[in-house]
Amino acid sequence: MAANESKSIKSSPEAQTASELEADIRQLRDDIEKLTRQLAATGQQGYGTAKRAAAEGVEQLRVQGEAAMESLRGNAKELEEQLLATVREKPVTSLAIAAGIGYLFALLSRR
Repeated sequence: MAANESKSIKSSPEAQTASELEADIRQLRDDIEKLTRQLAATGQQGYGTAKRAAAEGVEQLRVQGEAAMESLRGNAKELEEQLLATVREKPVTSLAIAAGIGYLFALLSRR
């Protein structure tokens, strides 16, 4: 009888150890699933944040580009007005300069 009790005592801790290991493994699997879901959610949030930042950056660049184009248009208009004023003030000089530039272009295009 003592032998039976010692066998049951010996098998009992082993059985508890195996069941504890199985419980630990189940718990680890549950934890891994939770972590996987959390990482997926974090990745989606990070993607959304990056997408919003990129959209804001594109919008900022578009606004800056439009401002630069407006500035260039203003400068071109001012240059055109100055050129027209100079031609009206000195038509003969302007005609001579235009003829000289045309002659230079003709010489360059022949080569």
